[in-house]
Amino acid sequence: MSSKQSYRVCCFFRRRFKLAVAEAPAEIKALFDTYSENGVMAADHLQAFMMEVQGEDKVTKEDAEAVMEATLREHKHLKIFHRNGFDLEAFFRYLFSDINSPLPSSPKVHQDMNASLSQYFVYTGHNSYLTGNQLNSHSSDIPIIEALHKGVRVIELDMWPNSTKDGVDVVHGGTLTTPVELIKCLRSIKEHAFVASEYPVVLTLEDHLTPDFQAKVAKMVTTTLGDALFSCGSECLVEFPSPESLKRKIIISTKPPKDYLESKSITEKDNGSNKVKDSSEEGAWGKEVSNLKDKFEAFDENAPDQGEFQDEEDFKDEDHNLRKNAPPEYKHLIAIQARKRKGGIKEWFHVDPSKVTRISLREQQLEKAVRTHGTDIIRFTQRNLLRIFPKGTRYDSSNYNPLIGWIHGAQMVAFNMQGYGRPLWLMQGMFRANSGCGYVKKPDILLKADPVFDPNQILPVKKILKVKVYMGEGWYLDFHHTHFDVYSPPDFYAKVGIAGVPADSAMKNTNTIEDNWIPTWDEEFEYPLTVPELALLRIEVHEYDVTGKDDFGGQTCIPVSVLRTGIRAVPLHDKKGEKYKSVKLLMRFEF
Repeated sequence: MSSKQSYRVCCFFRRRFKLAVAEAPAEIKALFDTYSENGVMAADHLQAFMMEVQGEDKVTKEDAEAVMEATLREHKHLKIFHRNGFDLEAFFRYLFSDINSPLPSSPKVHQDMNASLSQYFVYTGHNSYLTGNQLNSHSSDIPIIEALHKGVRVIELDMWPNSTKDGVDVVHGGTLTTPVELIKCLRSIKEHAFVASEYPVVLTLEDHLTPDFQAKVAKMVTTTLGDALFSCGSECLVEFPSPESLKRKIIISTKPPKDYLESKSITEKDNGSNKVKDSSEEGAWGKEVSNLKDKFEAFDENAPDQGEFQDEEDFKDEDHNLRKNAPPEYKHLIAIQARKRKGGIKEWFHVDPSKVTRISLREQQLEKAVRTHGTDIIRFTQRNLLRIFPKGTRYDSSNYNPLIGWIHGAQMVAFNMQGYGRPLWLMQGMFRANSGCGYVKKPDILLKADPVFDPNQILPVKKILKVKVYMGEGWYLDFHHTHFDVYSPPDFYAKVGIAGVPADSAMKNTNTIEDNWIPTWDEEFEYPLTVPELALLRIEVHEYDVTGKDDFGGQTCIPVSVLRTGIRAVPLHDKKGEKYKSVKLLMRFEF
């Protein structure tokens, strides 16, 4: 790449900008001087640096030598290495390398996986088969495969008789979405379920079938999934098994068989009044995640819901014979039984000591429930499963703030994986923990029976996270030189903050560095954390635009509970969560 870039100013003139070379910040130079001798950092010097600055107490000299070798392999094209160790440039490259990640270095699952399923957050999809919006996109097995490859462990399938009434389709009923055959989805699930993780896959089924179709589904599921299918008979579980005991198993979860209702499909004439909402008001990457403090304000518990669809799994029992005549082989498929909510909010979260169950709430129902029954929800989720799903008016496959579910113990916070935006970045960030296996152990604070955690209560500060943003680089490698600005190099600024309980949530901005592909901010922020176990570190880079619509420059989210202290190379991701090849920030984390 040339050391200068030119930008057109008008028809006859071009501005030329010198492309700066990434240079170690002053603090990094000072650290190198401290941990080196005669301009060379040997393995024992690097070991001391890793122990004292990076907080890696158990690192050995052999580990330091391995780090040096790995850094040499990653940057061998630069020819910057001294034969006896790192010089300053090599040390700087090590700090910016993939080996110096802010996430735990071991690819192995490190959390205890032997507790009940109810003690884990589970990576959960909503309408997993849709390729786009919720009204008129296509149904396919491709989004299911993509979700499984990303570590998603809960897949939702809506089952309906096909148009010729001789088979079963998966389709979003009552919409203009096109169907896909159930058998195709099942075969893809069997083939791809354990590519990214060995831990169990749960299929949540929306069942709109009569007994004869249920019998077909039972045969289809048992034949296709074979030994991978987990079955516990028709009996209710007294306690959920552990993820460890369910490795490489596929689990069926739905309500016990109910009647089939003929869909009142949207007709062509209705289509005009249900156009898919464009998310243009959300800017280039989605609007800011909702403030949980607003969700906890008082409300009228008896006020009716307005403008919302019927719950996904709730159907009226108009024909009890259909329910009664459900084939036993279909009933035996259901390992995790979901139950219909009855009575008021207090009754929804009744805990039955003789059995465990799953209930589903749409996002607004949870928002209402947490204002007055937050501790009841947490107590319920200590033994039982709670699934949250997006409101029906999210036609564009957008999502909600997942923290409102997680801080109340909800295991299955179901998300539309088809889009992008800040809520989805939080979801992706949460499940970077525990080696991306799709299961993250709930913190002890959500499992204590006495006293039960109350997210509304402001607790004393437990930790203060100090974050320093040194600099960033890699955009000039991953983007065309006029991607951000036709007339000059980009003007980058960073946003760094916390998503967590309301008292901990905050977002702070660096200054904007003008006309520079390699911005050096050198700014430090502090975040007091009352519940660090439920906090996610949010990092975004924007390119300032005088029009007010700033450009997107990358993002990532990292659970604070797994954040490695010290100076780290933080890789950034695009709007859909795919990691950029080169874009990284150099940051320092201290508690």
